[in-house]
Amino acid sequence: MPRAIAYIRVSTTKQGRSGLGMEAQREAIARFAEAEGFEIAETFLEVETGKGSSDALDRRPQLRAALDKARVMQCPVIVAKLDRLSRDVAFIATLMTQRVPFIVAALGANCDPFMLHLYAAIAEQERRLISQRTKEALAAAKARGTSLGGWRGGPVVDQARGVAAIQKNAAAFRSDVGPVINYLHSLGFSLRRIASELDRQGIKTSRGKEWTAAAVSRVLNASRA
Repeated sequence: MPRAIAYIRVSTTKQGRSGLGMEAQREAIARFAEAEGFEIAETFLEVETGKGSSDALDRRPQLRAALDKARVMQCPVIVAKLDRLSRDVAFIATLMTQRVPFIVAALGANCDPFMLHLYAAIAEQERRLISQRTKEALAAAKARGTSLGGWRGGPVVDQARGVAAIQKNAAAFRSDVGPVINYLHSLGFSLRRIASELDRQGIKTSRGKEWTAAAVSRVLNASRA
């Protein structure tokens, strides 16, 4: 039975501590290895953003260790999805020069390096378009007078009026952010990925906090009501 190295990456320290995403990747690689007849000799786990290209490998010691191990064993490195290697097409190209074959479970065992480059380039272009459209939608919301930084509290003289004001502000906020969330959801983004995209754009919730999957779900449901 041919052997292989498994590489698993999550993008934030928070995800690394919670284990979110790691088990899903591990299971996907295990299913693929069983179906294709590979024995996983060793698994390397990494917590890293994956941003950038010129020094990305230097900032990912576990990936470098996986490459070194695979080179010694003369076997491939298996990842669950292409973005677990990188979202940067230049970095993918750099990895292809390491003389270690990569297998992306989601793309199949027969996906050659040329196809990996092609998929990476398409994904990179898609991300640019999504980012641009999201920025345009948020800019339009700001132009309408919506405070996308969210309500951050403050003195309330009249409690009833204060609660009403908060509710009104939250409703206006949802009406402007809702279409953006619906758009990302229509592209197949998970709730967690939508939350990450909003955070990346510097947009807080109506209470001035970072987004969670639950917060995205509430806005999504409210916009459809």
